[in-house]
Amino acid sequence: MSIFAVFTLLGGLAFFIYGMNQMSHSLEIIAGEKMETIINKLTSSRLLGLLLGCIITVAIQSSSAVTVMLVGLVNSGLMNLSNTVGIIMGSNIGTTVTAWLMSLIGVSSKNIFVQMLKPEAFAPVLAFTGIVLIMLAKIPKRKEIGNALVGFAVLMFGMMLMSSSVAPLADSPAFARLLTAFRNPLLGVLTGLVVTAVIQSSAASIGMLQALSMTGGITYGIAIPIIMGQNIGTCATAILSSIGVSRNAKRVAAIHLSFNLIGTAVFMIAYYALHSFLDASFLDLKATPVEIAVFHSVFNISTTILLLPFSKMLVRIAEGVIKEDAAPQIAFLDERLFNTPAIAVGQCAAFADEMAKSTQSAVSLAIANYFDYEEDRARAVGELERQIDTYEDRLGTYLTKLSGSKNTQRDKRRIAKMLHSIGDWERISDYARDLIKSSMEIKEKKLEISVQGTAELKTLSKAVSEIVSLTAEAFIDSDTELAARVEPLEQVIDLLVSKCRKNHVRRLQEGVCTLERGFVLADTLNSYERISDHCSNIAIAVLEEGREEFRPHEYMQQVKSGYDPVFQRLFRKYKAYYLSEFPK
Repeated sequence: MSIFAVFTLLGGLAFFIYGMNQMSHSLEIIAGEKMETIINKLTSSRLLGLLLGCIITVAIQSSSAVTVMLVGLVNSGLMNLSNTVGIIMGSNIGTTVTAWLMSLIGVSSKNIFVQMLKPEAFAPVLAFTGIVLIMLAKIPKRKEIGNALVGFAVLMFGMMLMSSSVAPLADSPAFARLLTAFRNPLLGVLTGLVVTAVIQSSAASIGMLQALSMTGGITYGIAIPIIMGQNIGTCATAILSSIGVSRNAKRVAAIHLSFNLIGTAVFMIAYYALHSFLDASFLDLKATPVEIAVFHSVFNISTTILLLPFSKMLVRIAEGVIKEDAAPQIAFLDERLFNTPAIAVGQCAAFADEMAKSTQSAVSLAIANYFDYEEDRARAVGELERQIDTYEDRLGTYLTKLSGSKNTQRDKRRIAKMLHSIGDWERISDYARDLIKSSMEIKEKKLEISVQGTAELKTLSKAVSEIVSLTAEAFIDSDTELAARVEPLEQVIDLLVSKCRKNHVRRLQEGVCTLERGFVLADTLNSYERISDHCSNIAIAVLEEGREEFRPHEYMQQVKSGYDPVFQRLFRKYKAYYLSEFPK
């Protein structure tokens, strides 16, 4: 084999890996939204997890990406360790599809339809179609389809380069002597393991084996141990991704490794049994690319069937190998999820929704405490406010980094909505805390608010509770119709706050109220007014997400000028309702 053939082999491997990564990344973006839905519907069912793992891996053509995603999800506390077992098994089955695609390199026939299955026939067509889509398509998803097609064509071109570079080895005595060393099964397993771990791609190592098989020098006895070693080597990616994560996340990599180690051990025992008790002459038969794909599938499917009933045992093994932390770690979003941006965005949304719900609870407790002070409620609001502060800080940093990833247009709008809103949720929780301080001051100083003042505050509190509830629901469901109801209610709350202030001044002049009580009331009214203002900001962010042509400044100008008929109708409705309850 000449030095130029070596260069061709390395170049073919480079094209193969690049094409695989390009295709995988593009398919991931195309399937992103559906993949998020699949993950969100995940249950503890082992069979469902198996199916989902298989579907996701087929969709994005990378079992390593799936495992890294699982490490990130477990490290973030968003998935239980036991739920990952079925997905890991399913991903091992899903990755066999790649070997079947690459086996097309060995197709040969005079039939025109069979010839069309050969990569040299369809790869140029796919590459041309992909380039046309990339250059002319206006819809981002169609451009990604083009990228995926080009990636697949490059992958197949790399496979053809590897095959052509090793073709001269078929007549090489030195190569034949080298292959005799791989008749030792343990050496074959070790070779498959090391090669796959180094190039970080089981698909690429399988492709190399399939290319070598076209020389006619690869027998079943050589191929089978190497394939088993490749399944162990693919765990290297998960092991590397588990560096610096929680112990529970490290256990995901341990499960992946133990699954493949046990499967290989069982098959090695069966392999040696063939030599000892049965006629194993078939092991000297030449293996073709298709037959390598067949064994790759048989190995992964059989291992899954064997170990699926023992899923809990795999979890216990992982827990035994990776001991529990002395002090539990705080789980949050993991940057490993950047490898699957659609999943990362979906999990950010889950945290942002939790932030909205926590803020709503804080406001509700603070309002209840204002009229009936309880220490437990005050403490609960303080805890919620600290939790929301943490969410705002860490989620904001994470979303900023995530916005630099290659996201779909839908995900870009979701990220923008969250980035624009989490600060407002945090400020609302601050005002909930301020309401607790005001209620504490009323209790400690034994201040009494007049009957009319209390009635006014209760009506205002009811309106504020409604706007926070309305905003939270619109935010969580991305409901533009609900979001459109927030601004009219906010304007009514401003009107109620103004009336409360005027009435307080009148009562102060009449001697019904004191300055000390007035200071507390002023703080309360300010908190209510600011809460509704921040709700308005969040509602506008929801409207921006749901309407591609939405312009917030023009919307607010229409609202203020009275040209928006929907706003006017809702404003009159809320005004009539709350003013009817407001004391005369």
